[in-house]
This record gives sequence, C-alpha cells and structure tokens, in this order.
Amino acid sequence: MSLIPSFFGTGRRTNIFDPFSLDIWDPFQDFPSAALTAPRSDETTAIANTRIDWKETPEAHVFKADLPGLKKEEVKVEIEEGRVLQISGERTKEKEDKGDTWHRMERSSGRFLRRFRLPENAKLDQVKASMENGVLTVTVPKQEVKKPDVKPIQITG
Repeated sequence: MSLIPSFFGTGRRTNIFDPFSLDIWDPFQDFPSAALTAPRSDETTAIANTRIDWKETPEAHVFKADLPGLKKEEVKVEIEEGRVLQISGERTKEKEDKGDTWHRMERSSGRFLRRFRLPENAKLDQVKASMENGVLTVTVPKQEVKKPDVKPIQITG
C-alpha cells in the first residue's frame, strides 16, 4: 500500500512523465476505504484503472484495451478538442435475485475513463475502432512526415 506511485521495478512504463498522457494519479487508490471519512464505492472505481497499451507503428498509433464482458455498445471512443483520445464505458453490476446466495463476487463493475493526448502527426479524421473477443483496438493513422527539400549548392572558386 503505497501513496507514492512506483517509478522503478514494475516492468511497466509509468505515465507520470509521458507528455501524451492525461492520466490522473489517484493518491487514495490503494488507501483502505475504512480510513476515509466518506468511503468510495467499489462500483464506481472498480475498473477505473483499465489497462491500455499504446504502440506506434510506422503507419499509425494503435491502442488496445482489455474489456472482457463488455459489448461495443457499452464503450465510447471519442476525439475531444486538443487532439485528446477518450475511451470510456461502464460495466453494470449483475442483478441479485432474492433466492440467490453469493459466495464470492470478484468481477469488477463500474465506470472507466482514459484519456490520451495524441501527437501532432495523428490523422484525427481517420480514427477507427473495433472490438473483438473483449479487446478494443483503436487505430489512429499518422500523417507522413515530409522531408525538407534539400537543394545542393555548387561551390565555385
């Protein structure tokens, strides 16, 4: 239970110094809710930390999110002003019938929201998203970087 995010030894790249990330660090994420004056609902924070991979290929930026059990209708992919890609959604809690006895409830439910600032070379009008087997894939094509024209100058003398 650490109140300071780990920068080393996690095997994952942290977003705290990533200029393209708008992730907000929650200092109370691992804090026991009993110690808080107003305990947070597990329903609203359970999948708030949805893990998303972002890789850059020569042609595009590709985002992949594991969203098991969600339908594409329960997920929203949007481009906001300022080249911000926003991925959000909600997994609803399973209804409890009066005759059922629950022995364990481990699957998370609730809302999630992730934002990523896209670089200048992103083609925002050509973004595509697909969902297959619980994996959301968002592809943001890149503009070709034009190399400056170099004109050789003859040296006389």
